[in-house]
Amino acid sequence: MTYREDFTLPAEFLEQIASQGFEVLPELIRIVVNAAMQAERQQHLNAAPYQRTPDREAHANGFKPKTIQTRVGKITFEVPQVREGGFYPEALEKGLRSERALTLSLAEMYVQGVSTRKVKAITEQLCGTSVSSAQVSNAAALLDTELEKWRTRPLGEYPYLFLDAYYERVREDGQVRDLAVLTAVGINRDGKREILGVSVSLSEHEVHWRAFLESLKVRGLGGIQLITSDDHGGLRTARLAVFGGIPWQRCQFHLQQNAQAYVPRKDMQAEVAEDIRIIFNAPDRVTADAYLAKAVQKYEKTASRLAEWMSANIPEGLTIFSFPADHRRLIRTTNGVERLHREVRRRARVVSIFPNPASCLRLVSAILNEISDEWLTGKTYLTF
Repeated sequence: MTYREDFTLPAEFLEQIASQGFEVLPELIRIVVNAAMQAERQQHLNAAPYQRTPDREAHANGFKPKTIQTRVGKITFEVPQVREGGFYPEALEKGLRSERALTLSLAEMYVQGVSTRKVKAITEQLCGTSVSSAQVSNAAALLDTELEKWRTRPLGEYPYLFLDAYYERVREDGQVRDLAVLTAVGINRDGKREILGVSVSLSEHEVHWRAFLESLKVRGLGGIQLITSDDHGGLRTARLAVFGGIPWQRCQFHLQQNAQAYVPRKDMQAEVAEDIRIIFNAPDRVTADAYLAKAVQKYEKTASRLAEWMSANIPEGLTIFSFPADHRRLIRTTNGVERLHREVRRRARVVSIFPNPASCLRLVSAILNEISDEWLTGKTYLTF
């Protein structure tokens, strides 16, 4: 059992939130983080409070207050101490990692003279009235080192690998550019999802995807049984170059969208979509191939280009029929990665244009790091 499962929010506090709204949010954060840190110390000691046991590793030694500036104001936490030393709760740092990254992004905008009045006000509230380039640079160096360790950590065996990208607006060399954020998500042998890597690149061209995939391989990524992605040209070429012998599942959701470009009349779109869904939802590969042949024959005369496209492309979305039936729904699309990207965008929305690529990578990495930690300590995604 982890400290996340140990803690239960008191009912009276929930009533307080209902009556007072978000004004009590700082107190909620303080209670939750304090409880998590205490549970973490208990795990470190290998003994409950006042418990006498030969398995005890060390002894509790009270608490030390630590005040931290957050988006909801200053909060003073009670950091648990250990008499023998060598203990510092990760719960406090993990919970504030994306907070610090967002603060730095806003601060960089401010000190570089590109911030709006709104950004200036937020920055002053977060960082204090005095924000210097040196302060921002020093804080960024500390956080960048921490996040670089996470991005370059050793990897192991991940039977399922998902690859996708989205774009962020970033200021670079005096211009605002749309830079590609490349993301890799894996499912490990325990059936847990994990974010394996992230990169901010100029585009999704083959050279960038290839460098990203090779970095994953250098870090020890192996045991891959299936790669799920869309059919972007750069990604396809890079995937074949780095992981060419591994089965590929073309995202069924993207296939559905791609098919509409070959439908000659608007009134046929719903019918075509339904025919493709029937193929994808078939109980086995033999039946799916039979449904596909029937659909191709159906559209040979009324939509010949669609029939040709279906015959050449739909089979790329049927690789999942070689895998367990209870896994197929979870590995047939990249929708999970796209939902992840929407969450990153939502949490980074206040930074409409990142001041530089390093700021973008920092905030995205911090958010993905926290989400990945939640996945690893949460429910099992699928069972092998």
